[in-house]
Amino acid sequence: MGASLEIRDLEINFGATHAVRGVSLRIEEGEVLGLVGESGSGKSTIALAILGLLGTAAQVEGQILWRGVHSDSAIDLGREPQSALRRVRGSQIAMIFQEPMTALNPVMSIGRQVAECAAAHNSSLTARGAKLKAIRALEEVAIPDAERRYGDYPHQFSGGQRQRILIAMALINRPRLLIADEPTTALDVTVQAQILALLKELQRDHGLAMLFISHDLAVVGQVAGRVAVMRGGLVVETGPCAQVLTTPENNYTKSLLAAVPTLRTDRSKPLAMVSS
Repeated sequence: MGASLEIRDLEINFGATHAVRGVSLRIEEGEVLGLVGESGSGKSTIALAILGLLGTAAQVEGQILWRGVHSDSAIDLGREPQSALRRVRGSQIAMIFQEPMTALNPVMSIGRQVAECAAAHNSSLTARGAKLKAIRALEEVAIPDAERRYGDYPHQFSGGQRQRILIAMALINRPRLLIADEPTTALDVTVQAQILALLKELQRDHGLAMLFISHDLAVVGQVAGRVAVMRGGLVVETGPCAQVLTTPENNYTKSLLAAVPTLRTDRSKPLAMVSS
């Protein structure tokens, strides 16, 4: 039996603010689910809830069921203690955070940061073993001359290279589910294409399941097999990516697609407004 994640009737509130309202999603082994919506729709909140990173201010109801590879039973991540979640985070489920410029520790070499991710989930790994594993991970994401640059610091790398380092950190322990939260937002179009190509290659090579979060419909269309569209904490439409992006049923999804400029867009007129 393959790894899978199933979210059932997830509700997340911060006091009187309803951030996520009755969301149900499922991701099978090896599948890429795109989660798309405007800022504030609840996408990243769901990602943080999966990993138990919302903090005590959040009230979480519903189920977040995780079944690891070859596991006959699922655990509810929303009800596990932090000690149990630490065994899942990084080893079975990993996350690429959306801001490569700030996600890395500026006063620690990138090699040490990647090696620490390996050592955190393997107590028998020696310092040398962790270093070698980190170098291999950096080579896998195409960091040039990874062994020599092991001791370099984040400011010595470009934005695209820093994003590659974050991907190396996420994948070094060979998780079964990767959560990619806006992984290309801060990058220019050329570097964005390189990162998307790298993610698709790694996802295919390792048979990863992936939750790919973005506000960019075009980006999601390049990566995901299925897509769920969120607005105001609700999933308003879900289905095969090609179908949703070409023949959407929900008016909000139609408005999002209409608001995307193309080469045929009349530049003398304002872009279409997203309907309420």
